[in-house]
Amino acid sequence: MIIILSMMSAGCGVLEGKPVAPPAPTGQAQEISRDQAGTLTMIGRVSALERGSPMDAEDSIRAQANARRAGYYQIIMLSEDFSPGIWRAEAILYR
Repeated sequence: MIIILSMMSAGCGVLEGKPVAPPAPTGQAQEISRDQAGTLTMIGRVSALERGSPMDAEDSIRAQANARRAGYYQIIMLSEDFSPGIWRAEAILYR
């Protein structure tokens, strides 16, 4: 029992992650990881529904982030959950 509890608590640390600085700002929105978002200010959320590939949905998110003048975005969901070839994505925008 003690072994199981120690393994479970060790596994939780792996999921937490450590803060990492985001990349230097550029003229275009950049995708970041959850660990890089810690020091940034959230400015909104966007979603996309695209026919094609996951990259098409990611491109739509990037375009929306640029249109909203976000420096960074974090994709929190990317799924082909409606029907084959229809991709849905959601992202958080940051400054």
